[in-house]
Amino acid sequence: MRTIEHGRRTGFASLGAGGIKRDSFPMRLFTKGNARHWNPADIDFTQDAKDFAAMSDDERWWTCALAAQFLAGEESVTQDLQPFVAAMAAEGRFADEMYLTQFVYEEAKHTQAFRLWFDAIGMTGDLHEFIEFNDAYMEIFTKELPDSLYALAHDPSPRNQIRASVTYNHIVEGTLALTGYFAWQKVCASRGILPGIQQVIKHIGDDERRHMAWGTFTCRRHVAADDAMFDAVDERMQELMVPAMGVVTATFDRYEGQDPPFAIDIGEMAEYAMDKLGRRLGAIESARGADLLTIDVDASPEALEERFHAEDQRALAVAR
Repeated sequence: MRTIEHGRRTGFASLGAGGIKRDSFPMRLFTKGNARHWNPADIDFTQDAKDFAAMSDDERWWTCALAAQFLAGEESVTQDLQPFVAAMAAEGRFADEMYLTQFVYEEAKHTQAFRLWFDAIGMTGDLHEFIEFNDAYMEIFTKELPDSLYALAHDPSPRNQIRASVTYNHIVEGTLALTGYFAWQKVCASRGILPGIQQVIKHIGDDERRHMAWGTFTCRRHVAADDAMFDAVDERMQELMVPAMGVVTATFDRYEGQDPPFAIDIGEMAEYAMDKLGRRLGAIESARGADLLTIDVDASPEALEERFHAEDQRALAVAR
């Protein structure tokens, strides 16, 4: 039997009967991503530099901490996601492998975008101080994320795929990054500042809605194939819930007893994060007992992310 597993190739998925299944969910995401190319170097950060210079010291610290966490996080996943590509090849899922190559490329672009922003506002020195105070952040990005993803290099089993996907797609992206983007949007739109970073967030948000949809899809297909895998989803979410919330709250700890910059509400941020996480968990649970062939072409994970986006846009319009 032919295989496309890395290092053991005896055949080619694209040459097989029927070629690449164009209506499969990962191919739909790949095609959509191809149509939405953007270049970080095209974004003008001139006004952002002026807006940053006009901020108070506390506002500048908060803004740098938020941006630095994104910059380091985007770099982390650019590196750590690559074992998932090989795991898809080991499973013979070339369409998923194609999509994940695009996924890694987009994460690299996100890294470039945030680094260009820091350079443009004059923050060219060492930025580690803006992440190292956050112990929960360091735990997730220097231990939990790489450990769960590189486990796939040795054992690309469904359980390990679920643990990797929950860690990245549902905790790092679906909880931490999405909550951070919500904070960025409220700050920028309510004050009419940082137009460059607003463009970055718009582009990255569009990319990451596809990323999170793929993560939900991946968990759904494993749960549909083996009902016991839902326990693995829930287990990993429970393991990471405390450190994930710790990442969100640590920046607020600096301002204990006083209002944080930009009047960001910690309760609102935590509620936002938990709502999105809970609803994705429900989408995964709905796959229990479902037909695998149906799951492979089911666009509901993407529809869920678009619904979240529409809700955010309505909330943002009220905040303006």
